[in-house]
Amino acid sequence: MQSILILTRYAVFLSLLSLGFSVSALGASTLQMLRPASALTANDLVVIVNEADPLSVKIADYYGRKRGIPNKQIVRVRFDPAMKVMKPEQFEAIKAEVDAQTPNHVQAFVLTWLQPFRVDCMSITTAFAAGYNQQFCAKGCLNTRKSPYFASESAKPFKDYQWRPSIILAGRNFEEAKKLIDRGIAADYTHPKGSAYLLQTNDKARSSRAALFPRISERFNGTWPVNFLKREFIKDKSDVMFYFTGLTHVPHIQDNRYPPGAVADHLTSTGGVLTGSKQMSIIEWIEAGLTGSYGAVVEPCNFPEKFPHPGVLMFYYLRGSTLIESYWKSVARPGQGIFIGEPLAKPFAYPAKKF
Repeated sequence: MQSILILTRYAVFLSLLSLGFSVSALGASTLQMLRPASALTANDLVVIVNEADPLSVKIADYYGRKRGIPNKQIVRVRFDPAMKVMKPEQFEAIKAEVDAQTPNHVQAFVLTWLQPFRVDCMSITTAFAAGYNQQFCAKGCLNTRKSPYFASESAKPFKDYQWRPSIILAGRNFEEAKKLIDRGIAADYTHPKGSAYLLQTNDKARSSRAALFPRISERFNGTWPVNFLKREFIKDKSDVMFYFTGLTHVPHIQDNRYPPGAVADHLTSTGGVLTGSKQMSIIEWIEAGLTGSYGAVVEPCNFPEKFPHPGVLMFYYLRGSTLIESYWKSVARPGQGIFIGEPLAKPFAYPAKKF
């Protein structure tokens, strides 16, 4: 079994090399690539609660109990839950308050609300991760600041880069948030069978990632089933572990079955606008039964680097990393995009041995 696992990881490592990632770019030697990837724990998280939002309080309380988050790592702040976009000066005051209460060993933040989802021109998850900075923003088709955590082997992003990857853990109501939390916990160590679906749609502008898809499918062959399809949607599939596409609205997502821990996203301009978007919001993936997603909160242009690289995400997730680590490591320029999901879901990890 161990030799099979090593060969599998090596095959995935070779797939990344073939996709244009060098060993140095991934930040590790070949031998390191053969090892299981890092997996954050409850002790690595701070859960941030908006005390002015009863739903945020309820979600944080449930998540803290279910995941065993230490009480000292539940940080309480207060702001108007009706605002969608927070002003930089207000955010910086709240961020300073959070940082002052965050133990130095903490590596990631969990935000328990749907709005605000932006800080001025950037996503609130990247703002909490790295601080508000105009370099993460762009007017027009320009690149933004790159993440040092992208495609890295770092197990401690705050220690290594002074970044704390952040994610939204919430829903339109408590029942939806509870289902998301329960799915994430149910996913742990299950090693589900499933497939990846990479769709090149007729929407050429939103299929900019599709140039990557044939090579990903080819190089993951024998390691994980990857279906590269030229079509608008998939329907009535029972094995959807990964689903990446590009459309303003993705039809029939409720007509598939997703194992606990499954992830999906659609490249479009405002999928990360969690409330009031004219395009399909990524919250719809969560309500369809997914455990994680990603979307843009402002117009980013269709640069693939501003959206998840499916090959990189699968590389870390299949090696045992948590959802938050795998998703964050897959986005080279995350300033205009938001992450949502149950951060500690780790379907492909192995439990720690007890001695």
